[in-house]
Amino acid sequence: MDKDKLHTDFEKAVSIVNDYKEPLPADLLLKLYAYYKIANRNFNHPGSKTPLINAFKANALIQAKNIGPEQAMENYIALVHKEIKALQ
Repeated sequence: MDKDKLHTDFEKAVSIVNDYKEPLPADLLLKLYAYYKIANRNFNHPGSKTPLINAFKANALIQAKNIGPEQAMENYIALVHKEIKALQ
């Protein structure tokens, strides 16, 4: 996929998630979180005040650690189209 199209599609997928009003399953949110962080090369410590939430987020990042930013964008887009678009 062309890099410009990939970035555009990624931004659209992020908008879909941000605009989605219904609750989403926690496992889906954690996958999206990990892909988003990797796609944006943001490896800062999870910012929740709840240690358990930070642990789940860190675990999601560890599970996705072997993919690069472009693959993370592609995975994020595919997950949004498979899981969220199906709910709409």
